[in-house]
Amino acid sequence: MNLTQLERKLIAAARANPPSDGVPYAFEKRVMAGLAARPVVDDWALWARALWRAVAPCVAIMLLLVAWSLWAPHRSAPANDLSQDLEKTLLAAVDQDQSSDSAW
Repeated sequence: MNLTQLERKLIAAARANPPSDGVPYAFEKRVMAGLAARPVVDDWALWARALWRAVAPCVAIMLLLVAWSLWAPHRSAPANDLSQDLEKTLLAAVDQDQSSDSAW
């Protein structure tokens, strides 16, 4: 539907029904005062409440992972020891620098 046609129809309907005298005195002031009296939503409080609710599941997951890591069968010789691979990679440049210094 075209917005201009809708606007015209709504304005025509509003003009056809004039406001009645049944509206109490200062009604709009009471409505506005009620809106102003409503508490303001505190976004930080909502975040804090959500985070505190998430504590229990996170602790449960952490305890399950700790138990799994403690009681999981350990391999005697891991096939890919990432710590050793990382150390060899990082120290490879140092080893190359030392070998080139001795050539001079």
